[in-house]
Order: sequence, then structure tokens, then C-alpha cells
Amino acid sequence: MTQGAGQGPDVWHEGASADPLRARNTPPAPPPAQPPVQPTGPVQPAAHPAVRPPAPVTPPVPPPPARPGTGVPGTGPVPGPGTAPGPPGVAEPAPDPDGYTPTERDLPVIGSRAPLGERTLVDTPAPEPAPTPGAQGEGPLYVVGDVHGYLDELRAALLGAGLIDADDHWQAGNARLWFLGDFTDRGPDGIGVIELVMNLSAEAAAAGGYCKALMGNHELLLIGAKRFGETPVNSGAGTASFQAAWLLNGGQRTDMERLQDHHIQWMSRLDAMAVADGHLLLHSDATCYLDYGDTIESVNDAITVALQRNDAEETWDLFRKFTKRFAFREEGSGATAARRLLDTFGGERIVHGHSPIPYLLGEVGSEDDDSAPNVTGPHVYADGLAVAMDGGVTMAGKLLVTQLPLAERPVGGQM
Repeated sequence: MTQGAGQGPDVWHEGASADPLRARNTPPAPPPAQPPVQPTGPVQPAAHPAVRPPAPVTPPVPPPPARPGTGVPGTGPVPGPGTAPGPPGVAEPAPDPDGYTPTERDLPVIGSRAPLGERTLVDTPAPEPAPTPGAQGEGPLYVVGDVHGYLDELRAALLGAGLIDADDHWQAGNARLWFLGDFTDRGPDGIGVIELVMNLSAEAAAAGGYCKALMGNHELLLIGAKRFGETPVNSGAGTASFQAAWLLNGGQRTDMERLQDHHIQWMSRLDAMAVADGHLLLHSDATCYLDYGDTIESVNDAITVALQRNDAEETWDLFRKFTKRFAFREEGSGATAARRLLDTFGGERIVHGHSPIPYLLGEVGSEDDDSAPNVTGPHVYADGLAVAMDGGVTMAGKLLVTQLPLAERPVGGQM
């Protein structure tokens, strides 16, 4: 998620005046005595708006005595004893300040966010920008449920929330936006969704906010299908392959045709979990995260490293665990499972995607059901410890974009 405007570093140009700091620190010395130079030809006037015709040239007047501590007025420092003066009219280049290293200015990085107020000049500190109304501190927090390739629905939802403009550019300033994973499969344009999220990550970071995303089971599935294809893996119920599982779970051939290496790299570096404003953000309503560590950082690192090993069986095991669901649904045991994750990783309430709300509530028989359920907003359950954010866009439900914290309402209800 991300994530350097500003002028580049100052550089010396030949012919420019010497460093005024050096002039102030140079002891006064009398100017070298030189005979007046008689002009040998007409003097060309300097370019300037509304220049008057040049006056007749007169012999130059010797310069007045130097003021203490400044050298010759209008020039750089006077050469010290034993130093030969340079050619007339050519100033000596100023030395680079201590610690100066020419460099290009910083640029936003996709998927990452530079800290607020980070300076982009390496030679001289830039003054902090004056605060603007509404830009102090962190902005409002939003989360987005599963998108599954429904790019037009995502654009409409983000536009309706005031996060993007009609041209898909970030317009929410320092707002914070989290996607809960599952960008592809089932819908028509998963790659378009990924590219929109990547672009918003850079634009939000440049505006002082952020747009970040979590790893979903369909990201793992797409990575596996691209890397391993028909390579056999042990599915626990016999031999399977990522390619077959990807097609079975709504993989779109047009997405695979457009999938590029930078898309794979971006997905494989996504975090699995995060905490924001007391909300523990996950993709899956499952406890599998506990298998990879007991802190958010250790879980994220373990999953990233596992994907870097590029092993089909290990990636399949990740995918299989992330497909588990309903850990917080059962009365009593669901709240206990939710509390266990919160006690381990922090936060006061879990916010997750993965299981469509109609499926979670038993209103449909599977997540492939297209019976157009009535979804009005996120679903709060597990004694108020869990919030489901997958509105069932794949079954003609609703693609949810919601600001946190939620308005208070009865547990088990929707907005």
C-alpha cells in the first residue's frame, strides 16, 4: 500500500557566485591592485525586459575598499596569501557542503507509504509544510470487502464513499483505506482491480493517506496457478493442482493472460493481517493465522518467506488453510475463537472478509449461489467481537466499503 514532491538538490553552475557562507568566514583582505582595463569593444547589455539603449562606455572605476568580513562587495571571498587569483570574471566553484550527496528526489513507491512529513531533499532540510485544515493527524479509516474482479462495482463504491473521483484518482487526502483481499476470480476483471488498487496506493501515499491490502486465499490461488500450473500437489483428498483448483474456484482466463510479473510480486508481498484503530484486520474468518506466529509481524514475515521459497506443496498448504471459514460463527465457541485471536494479536474487534454474509448467515447454500440476497451493510456477530465485510458481490449482493468504527447497533444486525 503505499506512498516525493519537492525541488531537487541545489547544484553549482559555472559562473555562479561563490558560497556566501565561505565569504562571511573569510578574514578581510585588500583587493588585488590591478590597472583599469580599457574596453576593447562595445559592451553588450544584459538581457532584461524593457532594456534601455546602452550608455557610452566609460573606464571602470576602481572598487571601493572592502567592508570588514565581506571581501570585495558583490564578489566571493578574496584569495588568501599565496593563492593565485583565478582568471578575471570567473568565480571559483563553491565546495560541496559537508555530507552533501547528489541524488534524485524520492518518488512514491507502490504498496508502501512514506512517513508523514518525510523530507525529500538530502542536501538541506526542507521546512515542514504548513498544516491544512483536516490534514493534521491520521484521516478516517475505511475497509473494503471482497471484490472478486467486479471492477465497475468497486469504482462505484469508492466514488460513493468519496475516496476517488470520476477518473479513478484518489481524492480522500489523508484518509486510510484497507482492502481485505480476494481481488480476482469469479468476476470479469481481476487484473483491472489489482491495477486500480496499486495506483491508489501510490496516489494516497502522495496525498498523506494510504491505501493498503491484505492477502486473501484467491491471491494465493492465483500465485500458485501462475507459478506451478498443473504440478501435482497433495490436497488431503488426493492429488490436485493449482491450475485445476483455480479454474474450479472462478479463475478467469483473461486474468491469467494479462497477469504480469509485477502483479505477482505485489501480491506475494501483501501482509496477512494488520491492526488499525483497535480493529484486527484479516481476510479469512479462521484461526489459521495462529499457525504462523504469535505477533502480527511474525505471521506476516512467515507467510512472505514461505512464498519466497517458491515451493508448490508449501504454497498449497497456505492456500488450504486460508480457505477455512466460520471460526467465529457458532454461539459460544465463536466468541471464544475471536477472543483468542484478539488476545494474541491485539485489537478489540476482528474485521474480516472471505465468507459472504448471506453464506455466513445460512441464507444461501454456497458462495456460488446467485440468488440475490439482501445485504445492507457489514454483519456484527460473535458477541460483538467480529465484523463480516464480504457483502456477496459474487452472488448479486453488495460490494461493501465501510468507514470504521461502525455506528453502534445490536449484535447480529447489519447497517
